[in-house]
Amino acid sequence: MRRILPALVAALSALPLALAAAPAAHAADPTTMTNGFYVDPDSSAKRWVAANPGDGRASAVNAAIANTPTARWFGSWSGTIGTATGAYTGAADARDKLPVLVAYNIYNRDYCGGHSAGGASSPSAYRNWIAQFAGGIAGRPAVVVLEPDSLGDYGCMTQAQIDERESMLTGALAEFNRQAPNTWVYLDAGNPAWASAATMAQRLHEAGVRQARGFSLNVSNYLTTAENTAYGNAVNRELGARYGYTKPFVVDTSRNGNGSNGQWCNPSGRRIGTPTQLGGSAEMLLWIKVPGESDGNCGVGSGSSAGQFLPEVAYKMIYGY
Repeated sequence: MRRILPALVAALSALPLALAAAPAAHAADPTTMTNGFYVDPDSSAKRWVAANPGDGRASAVNAAIANTPTARWFGSWSGTIGTATGAYTGAADARDKLPVLVAYNIYNRDYCGGHSAGGASSPSAYRNWIAQFAGGIAGRPAVVVLEPDSLGDYGCMTQAQIDERESMLTGALAEFNRQAPNTWVYLDAGNPAWASAATMAQRLHEAGVRQARGFSLNVSNYLTTAENTAYGNAVNRELGARYGYTKPFVVDTSRNGNGSNGQWCNPSGRRIGTPTQLGGSAEMLLWIKVPGESDGNCGVGSGSSAGQFLPEVAYKMIYGY
C-alpha cells in the first residue's frame, strides 16, 4: 500500500478537477467485507406471511417480496436507537451479510408533505439520536440511507429552517465518519421529478455530501431506473462543475418496475423492480421501501397509515396491476 499510494495520488491529480470523484468517507468497503445483502427476518412482509400461511397471496408475497433484501427503517418507533441499530447490524454481521438501514427521524420530517410528519423533537434531540444510531453500528459493515425526502422537502420552509436542516445532516455525516468506519452513507437526494439537478447538487453540497459515500435516489418513489440514472449523472455533472467532485449514487428499485404514472402516494398499477444488487446503472440498486407498505392515507391505500403493510397492494405489485 505504501508503494502504491504515491502513484495513485499522481494519477488522481492528473484527472480534470470536474471529473475527479471525491474520496470515499472511509477506506473500508462494506460490500467486500460481507457475502451478499441481508434479508430482514422481521420485515412487514415477512411478518404478514408468517401470520397468514393459508392466504392465497402468501406464497407469491413470500417468494417475490419477503425474501428480497430490503432496508429496515429506523425512527422514533425503534426504541433505544443505539440498541436497535446494534442488534440489527449485529444479526447481519453474524450471517456475514450486508444490512441496509434507513435513518428517518430528522426534526420537522416531511414538513411540507405531511403524510410522514414527525421526527425528533428538536435539532439537539436529532443530533443525539443520530449519534447513537451511528454508535450502535460501530465497526460493523453497513449501508445507511440518510433521511429520505430531507433535501427535496424545501417548498414551504424558510431559509432559517433550511439552514438548520442542512446543519443537522452535516452533523449526522460527521457522526458516521467518527463512529461507523465500515458504513457507507448515502445522503438522500429525492428523485428526478422533485428538483432540478443543479438545485439538488447545491443542496447536497451544502448538506455535506462530500463527507458521505454518495447519494440516494427514488426512495419510496416509482420513477424508472433509467430516469434516475440520467438524473444522478446530471447531479454529478453539476457537482463536478461547481465543486470539483462527484459521488456514487444508489437507486430505490423496489416499486419502479412499471415506472411512474405521475402520482407518488399509493398509485395503482405499479410493479416491483430489479431486486437488490450491486452495480447495474448505479453503485447499487436497492429495495429501500418495502413493496406493499403504504405511503399514507391516499390512493389504493386509502384508510391506511404510512408504513402499514397492505397485502393486496403487495400482491398486485408483484404482477403490475
